[in-house]
Amino acid sequence: QVQLVESGGGLVQAGDSLRLSCAASGRTFSSYGMGWFRQAPGKEREFVAAISWSGASTYYRDSVKGRFTISRDNAKNTVNLQMNSLKPEDSAVYYCAAAQGMGFSVIIHDYNAWGQGTQVTVSS
Repeated sequence: QVQLVESGGGLVQAGDSLRLSCAASGRTFSSYGMGWFRQAPGKEREFVAAISWSGASTYYRDSVKGRFTISRDNAKNTVNLQMNSLKPEDSAVYYCAAAQGMGFSVIIHDYNAWGQGTQVTVSS
C-alpha cells in the first residue's frame, strides 16, 4: 500500500501562489493516476486536479482551470500542485491521493490511498 505525505501548505494573501508537493512510497508509483482533492470546513471533499500515470493527461475542476497546474515526477515519486492567483474560496485542507490500479481517474471513489492533508488558507 502506497503511503503519501503532503507538504507546502500555508497562509497566504489573495493573489499569491503556493506549491504543494506529495511524496509517495513504493516502486509502482509510475503505474497509477494521482490526484489532489480539498475539503473546507463543513463541506464535502471535492476533486481539484488529476494526472495520468505518465503525466500526459491532466484534468481540473472548472474553478481552478488556468490557475492551478498538476505535475508529476515519476523518477522522484512526487506529484505537485502549483496554485497561482489564489482566492479565499481556495482555502481548505488539500489531500494528495492515489488511484492504485487505474491509470487516470477524476472520480473520488477510485482513489484508494490518501495523505494526511495540508492546510491552505487564503486571506482576502
